[in-house]
Amino acid sequence: MNEIDLRRVDLNLLVAFEALMAERSVTAAARRLGRTQSAVSHALARLRAQLADPLLVKSRGGMAASPFAELLAAEIGLILARVRRALQPPEEFDPATAERAFRLAIPDVNDALFPILAERVLREAPRAALEWLARGDTALLAVAEGQIDLALSPLAPAMPEGLDYAPVQPFRWGCFMRRDHPAARKWGKAAWLAWPHVAVRVGANVPNPVDAAAPAAAKQRRIAVRVPHFSAVAPLLARTDLIATLPLLVMTDALDRFGLRAVEPPVRIEPMKHCLVWSRRLGNDPAIRWLRGRVAGAFEAIAAEADRILRP
Repeated sequence: MNEIDLRRVDLNLLVAFEALMAERSVTAAARRLGRTQSAVSHALARLRAQLADPLLVKSRGGMAASPFAELLAAEIGLILARVRRALQPPEEFDPATAERAFRLAIPDVNDALFPILAERVLREAPRAALEWLARGDTALLAVAEGQIDLALSPLAPAMPEGLDYAPVQPFRWGCFMRRDHPAARKWGKAAWLAWPHVAVRVGANVPNPVDAAAPAAAKQRRIAVRVPHFSAVAPLLARTDLIATLPLLVMTDALDRFGLRAVEPPVRIEPMKHCLVWSRRLGNDPAIRWLRGRVAGAFEAIAAEADRILRP
């Protein structure tokens, strides 16, 4: 048998064939499909020509199928069933019964963030699982490939191919020190420059936002200690004369616990813009949409608390 040119096969012809095999009548098949009899007859004629087989012929009491049509019907039924399943809208996500495992790549910007997120997720989805991954240099690639469900990333002018994103509330900045720090008595740019600083190394290729915002002043400050994690800053401030200039979001849970105070930076620093990033391929997945809402809600709660830190 010569190979069929699939470019000439219309999916609607297969749907018509399925109806004809089920009804064994052009009239009944047309009624089932909501089409005219002439349209169904034309579809049958096209199929006969393309497949070089009579398929269905008039007989007493209806239409009789050829042996080839009988063989074809079973295969076509399976194919159309798979197509229908593939084209169906995704099922609604029911967090109460879902047993989905979610993987998140979020830096340790705040000790309270992940507990708040976990509490919200597990309260609504008690059978779900959460895995908190450190956000490395390859995190966005892993998101694009579907290995990570959601990541927090600095907002870039152009995101990698295959990703979608939504901005979260920008991170405002503050300066932090222990409550009895001498610098607090006469706080200003001179004090900011006079006392040693602790800085967080967030990535080999990530510029320091303080240096970018106030390059002249930043070059004059002395970085006495560099640490790899935000969580290391508060204990250092509590025990030393170090000063830290960080997003307010980072320190909301540490001020009372470590006896720290927050003051306005003496130099203008633009808020840091971040976004939640997910795979475009999975963008319509109801579970991922649900997760995005919970992560965004956790960020809003932390950001609202951070905004209160410097209020009079």
